[in-house]
Formats: sequence, structure tokens, C-alpha cells
Amino acid sequence: MAFDRFQDFLGSLVKGQRRGFFSGNGRPSIDELLDKLMGNTGEVSAIVAARELLDDYIKSDDDAKLAFFNNLEQNYNADEVAVKLAYNSYSSDPSSTNLNRLSKTAEPRRLNLLRRLNQTPGATHDLVEMRSDLLKLLKDNPQLRAVDDNFVRLFKSWFARSFLVLQTIDWSTPAAILERIIRYEAVHEIKDWEDLRRRIQPANRRCFAFFHPALTDEPLIFVEVALGWEIPNSINSILTDTKAEDIEATDFTTATFYSISNCQPGLQHISFGNFLIKQVVLGLQAEFPSIKQFVTLSPISGFKRWLQSTPEDEASEITASKARIQQIENTPEAIEENAQLIEQLVFNYLLSAKKGKYPADSVARFHLGNGAMIHQLHTAADTSEKGLAQAHGTMVNYLYDLRYIERNHERYVTEGTVEYNDKLKPLVIKP
Repeated sequence: MAFDRFQDFLGSLVKGQRRGFFSGNGRPSIDELLDKLMGNTGEVSAIVAARELLDDYIKSDDDAKLAFFNNLEQNYNADEVAVKLAYNSYSSDPSSTNLNRLSKTAEPRRLNLLRRLNQTPGATHDLVEMRSDLLKLLKDNPQLRAVDDNFVRLFKSWFARSFLVLQTIDWSTPAAILERIIRYEAVHEIKDWEDLRRRIQPANRRCFAFFHPALTDEPLIFVEVALGWEIPNSINSILTDTKAEDIEATDFTTATFYSISNCQPGLQHISFGNFLIKQVVLGLQAEFPSIKQFVTLSPISGFKRWLQSTPEDEASEITASKARIQQIENTPEAIEENAQLIEQLVFNYLLSAKKGKYPADSVARFHLGNGAMIHQLHTAADTSEKGLAQAHGTMVNYLYDLRYIERNHERYVTEGTVEYNDKLKPLVIKP
């Protein structure tokens, strides 16, 4: 690949230049490297300085990393005087030229710094890890929010859809990637290599992942799919399906997305999932024209937290039902006995619990925002410790009806409308 060859060339160049980089002056500090990187140095010197700076950052402790980010926040903003002059020029003459000049002048120097850091080999990976560090610091250091906004702005450009590469993950995929799939699985733990093989080798199983050329062998996000002839009502029926080994590729009618995992914490809020789902649907349709039904089998991660909350405007019937459900023993047997109550509360949680005008549940926001609809609910669908803790073992099918995806998406985005199967209407608790 041309990109890899160019990176190898840059790597060799940097390695050769680094030997003379410190001659006679000792090793520069991170601040000195920042000055060198942002100064009027030659291109090769800037690339070497970027590599040295990133290496020093990686070796730094948490206090030094916090000091680094504070330095970026305090000393790498736009030039205040230049911004005022550019604004005055635009105010007196609001031409396109003056607007462009104002936009360029108002850009924080941090953006240019991050672009320069990204010139050196392996920098994209290091910058993604750097943002992961930054996200951990944000809670106690809200002043760094502007720095994070700059990372997000650049990452949205660097990781745009046109740069992403979709790959099928199967038993012939390099072991280094398979190891990462095991490690990054965030929804249903992959216990060992045999467990992974059951998910990707049988003819009725598929796994797809997005990659980026700058992150070698590092998946960004992946989705696991079960192919069959009906909508599954429990995750156990997928994960422990012993018949899957004997099934041959045939006229499947249903594709179930049962696990979607983001792999890079440093790319939080950089959306890949919507592109992934849509491209996988197109690929599966091409491979299996008989598949007409695309659904998920999804967890309801925020339900337990909602049960323990008491919003002021909550319907009295919902409050009373919450109290009842919290008295139920969280076992498969007790869940089966109280399935109707649990199902009703889960559905009303998905409808009424909001973050702004959108659902509070993060998984619901993802699928509904992509144009899916709530199709079916299943109690005792995930009786693992995690499933019981999240939503008393309940899971939901979101249906991707290709005829209505765009309509559903538009109504969701503009109005916050949650589309659902008419058969679920009797579960609605009215205020």
C-alpha cells in the first residue's frame, strides 16, 4: 500500500535524523520541542521534533500530562490582537475575503500544533491515545474542554467516512487483529479463542470492522451479526448456538446485529456506527438477496439507573410500578413471573426517559438516530450478571426497515420522535 510505503520512508528519515538531533545541547524539554515544532524550522526537523515530543509525552506521568494540556489551553490560543483587527476589517467590509481572513485568524494555534504533530510516523495513533488521556482529565479540569473540542474537530476530518475501510473479520484474519476483537468486545464478553471462533467462523455468522490507514491493525468499531430465519429473543440462543456449526450458507431471511463495539476511547464522539450499519446492510443484501429483515438484539444499559431516579414530572403509575419492580428478586424465575410489568416499564423508559429531546438510553439514541424503530421487547433475554444488572435481563429488537429508515431518521432528528411497532401501544403509560 502506498500509504504504508510512505510511512516507512518517513520512519527511516526520522530515525536517521534523530541521531544528530540532540548534538551538543542535551535533550530538550517538551516546551522546547513545542517551540521548535511551531517555529520556522525545516520540514524534516519539524517531523523529528514531533516524534520526540510525542515520545516524551508518552513517557510522562499524569501530572506532566495535565501540565502539557494546560499549556495548550493557556498558550496556544489565537492571537487576540490579530483577531480584533480581522474582526474590525470584516465589520467594516463583510466581504468573503475578510470573512476567510477572520476565520483563519480566529483559529487556535493548538489546531496547527496538532496538525504538525500528525506529520510524523505513527502520530495518529499517539494522538488518539493522547485524547484518551485528555478525556480522563476533563471531569476535574473543565477548562480543558476547548482543547478537547479542537481534537474532535480534527478527528472528524481525519476519520471521515471516505478514509474508512470496511473489512470482514473471519478465522483467516491476522491473529493481531483477532486478539484486538477479543479485547475490545464491549457488549458480550468473548471468553477465549474458541468463543471467538463460534462468532465468526460458522456460515450463519459474520463480523465486520472499520479500519483507518493510519492505524495499522487497529479496528475502530466492529459489529457481530447472526443470520437466520427469525428474530432471536435471547442472546443465549446466539452465543451458545451449537447448531450454527452445521448450517450451510443458504437463503437466510433475517440478519441480527447483536453486538457493536467501539474500540478506541480516544475517538469518543466521532461517529462510525451509522456508516457501519448501513454499509454492512448493503453488503449482506448483495451476498444474500433473500435477507429482507434487519434487526438488532440490544441491551438497555440505562434502565436500572432510571428505576432508581424520581423525576418530578413522572406519571404516578410509572412511579408506583418502579417501586413494585424494585421489590422483585433479580433472578430469571422472578423475572419470568413479573414479565409483563418489566416489559411495560422498559418500554416506557425507552419512550419517556429523555436527554434533551432524545432518549436517555445511549443504545436507543444510536439506533433510533440511525432510522430504526423499537420492534419487540424480550424479558429474560440476557440472564448474565451484566444483563440482570442493567435491565433485569430484558433486551430489545430495533428494526431497520429499509423503506422507512430515512423518514424515521428525519422525524427523530427534527422532533425527537421515537418510532415503534403498533403492537407495543398497549404498553404505553399515559401521564
